[in-house]
Amino acid sequence: MAIITLTTDFGTKDHFTGAVKGALLSEIIDAKVVDVSHNISPFSILEAAYVIQNAFSSFPVGSIHIIGVDSEISEENKHIAIQLNDHYFICANNGIMSMICSEINPQKIVEINIHDKISTSFPVLDVFVKVAAHIARGGTLEVIGKVITEIKPIKNIAPILRDDTSQLVGNVIYIDHYGNVVTNIKKRFFETVQKGRRFEISARNHKFKRIFNHYSDIVDFNIPFDSRNDEGQGLVVFNSSDYLEIAVYRSNLATVGSASTLLGLNMMDTISVNFFKD
Repeated sequence: MAIITLTTDFGTKDHFTGAVKGALLSEIIDAKVVDVSHNISPFSILEAAYVIQNAFSSFPVGSIHIIGVDSEISEENKHIAIQLNDHYFICANNGIMSMICSEINPQKIVEINIHDKISTSFPVLDVFVKVAAHIARGGTLEVIGKVITEIKPIKNIAPILRDDTSQLVGNVIYIDHYGNVVTNIKKRFFETVQKGRRFEISARNHKFKRIFNHYSDIVDFNIPFDSRNDEGQGLVVFNSSDYLEIAVYRSNLATVGSASTLLGLNMMDTISVNFFKD
């Protein structure tokens, strides 16, 4: 049974998601179609890249991942299919896959070339579904595309380190459902640069000198529950995907707010880390 995941910016109001699922089931009656997310911000390459990077490895080997974000074909936005870690990805060549491919080398990449056989104004429905069905039936990538060796990079995917290693500058690449702000600074890279030095993380006018292991580490459990004032407190953690994240404990937009709203942080805003010698 084929497992096919969907990650799109379609939302849930319109017919697009349902139509794609119907087309997949028409092609492969016993397919297992799984929604990763349909709430990617419109045309947000970074959001889509972050979500699929952190979701795909939880699926079985051989899974097929359709990414329907910024997928309209043009001279500058071709379609590709990638085999990577024995998973398959079908998307536009717009940088979405570069975050994953920067950490894992693809086994094979093809530029899809079946468009002359399909008339479409909805490529996810008409082209990506056909490619997914071909792969699910055991077809090879070379049949539906020409082999290429490079894909488009994504801008600001990596943080910038000053030559003297005294400062690391990253960017906000994702804001989650809770309003937590995820940066492009990964734990392993941070620790390699830090080398045990003291640090200060700056986000607009807010500064943090500690990274917690868990969100709840900010709570002093020695204080009686009714006397605590920890909800809404800002903190920094390495999240479950090992990205540096600025959060608000028990964030809630209706009550205490979130890291994004309270700190005024938006996509691609700068986060800096200054390191100090003792």
